[in-house]
Amino acid sequence: MKYLLWLLKAAIFFTLFAFALNNQQDATVHFFFGTQWTAPAVLIVLIAFTLGVAVGVLGMVPRWWRHRKAARRAQEAAPQPPAAEPAAAQAPSEPTMPRTPIDGI
Repeated sequence: MKYLLWLLKAAIFFTLFAFALNNQQDATVHFFFGTQWTAPAVLIVLIAFTLGVAVGVLGMVPRWWRHRKAARRAQEAAPQPPAAEPAAAQAPSEPTMPRTPIDGI
């Protein structure tokens, strides 16, 4: 299973590497008021992906905080189990072997 995961990771890496090599030509991004930016197409795609991930994570932060706060409140409201005796204080009982008659002994 470990080798299969490494094989999958290698396939994804080489696919993205081939995508980067095939998209080295310049692309122009036009902004407002006549401004523009020219860069390799793969760099523009990478930046757009990174910005999308950042926006998604920032959009989830308030919900994560709400869930953490609710989990903390639920944990504080739950009754705590009574403290048990430490394991070292309990003396383990010795196991006894069952006595069975063996050939007249």
